[in-house]
Amino acid sequence: MVVRSSAVRGGPIPSIIKRNTFLLAATQAFVGIGTQMVPTMGAIIVTQMVGTAYLVGLAASLQNVSRFLIAYPIGWVADTLGRRVALWFGHALCTVGALIIGTSVLWMSLPLFVVGMLLIGLGVGAGQQLRLAAADLYPPARRAEGLGYVLTGSLVGALGGPVVIGFAQQIAPSFSMDPLALSWFLMPAVMIPSMLLVFGIRPDPREIATNLRHYYPDLREEPKLRADAPSGTGPRAWLRHYPLRVAFVAGFAAQGVMTLMMAMTSLALAHHGHDLPMISLAVAIHVVGMFGLSLPIGRLTDRLGRRWMMMIGTWVSAAGGLFVAVGVDYWAVTLGTALVGVGWCCTNVASTALIADLVPARDRGRAIGTNDSFANAGSIFLPLLGGPVVELAGLPSLAIVSTGLLLIPLLMLVKLNENARQPLPKPVASSQAASGLR
Repeated sequence: MVVRSSAVRGGPIPSIIKRNTFLLAATQAFVGIGTQMVPTMGAIIVTQMVGTAYLVGLAASLQNVSRFLIAYPIGWVADTLGRRVALWFGHALCTVGALIIGTSVLWMSLPLFVVGMLLIGLGVGAGQQLRLAAADLYPPARRAEGLGYVLTGSLVGALGGPVVIGFAQQIAPSFSMDPLALSWFLMPAVMIPSMLLVFGIRPDPREIATNLRHYYPDLREEPKLRADAPSGTGPRAWLRHYPLRVAFVAGFAAQGVMTLMMAMTSLALAHHGHDLPMISLAVAIHVVGMFGLSLPIGRLTDRLGRRWMMMIGTWVSAAGGLFVAVGVDYWAVTLGTALVGVGWCCTNVASTALIADLVPARDRGRAIGTNDSFANAGSIFLPLLGGPVVELAGLPSLAIVSTGLLLIPLLMLVKLNENARQPLPKPVASSQAASGLR
């Protein structure tokens, strides 16, 4: 009986890798619950505090700014102190932030709400290192597959958010408390078990990444970095390196277009006369698009290559943006939101895998942080641009904006060289992944 190598696609996953992958996916699910609570309740809380809808986007903006600010520093923490420390730090920030937000609702204090939301954003941004930890656990030929396993946990978290909120609504009368406040006070019950899961991830994924051959014995010896790999460390060196620059730009465009379209989806559906429950359903379908196909997309990324999957993701995002902007009925707009989510997933998985392929484990946290900085910048500026564009040129003009933006990484991807269809057909060490790229 022939036993397939664990270092190639389709082979068995070593038990310690399987255990750590499960723990990371479960942690991702818990983090996803907190992530979903911000768009669900943030606008309602702000409107309730100030008595007007003028600041309805404040919660989302604060979270995106915080995620931008912490992206690179938390990468440094992950590289210096380990992935688990970075994740613990993010969990602690989310826990404290949730308690502050709950208190702000009870006291009707907008300044306190702003502080709590900034802390939540910092914690969620730190949680992005989960996908780095997932990439660390697998050799290049299975790296995107590992990302798919862990990111699928976000789908569970998205479904868990409404459960926490619904439970808070049921028991709030017993405590004579506002359900909006109680929902946030319940967050430690979610985050503390998640911190225990992180504690169980042993050894630290950074240590696994630096000694993959110990866990995948049939992996070849890791050679020295190629001459065309990044010549230095830090954002400047990575921006000079064409494949990494492509990954950063693709992340900016995918995240920016997704945030722009999600900000405008409710406007588009309301414009066509749909009520809040139907709008909420469209958002839920979008979340399924973002995470529901993570595993098959990861496997396809390993098979087709990082370049091709980013190109597919760019095309799918552009098609989704077109449906959202010019769709005339509910299901056309909803299909658009789902496609935007799927396109983002393709780009997110493929760009993360590409960065992990090219950057040594000791520097990956900062490289992923640089990528997240670009992505979060897109999520800050594109929604701010969307409002004036719609006001001046109408909703269909968003199709031109999103397509034009996505055309930039698409043209850059055309020039990116990668071996056709199977860029990593053999078990190779991580720095060999750069052999098909320039």
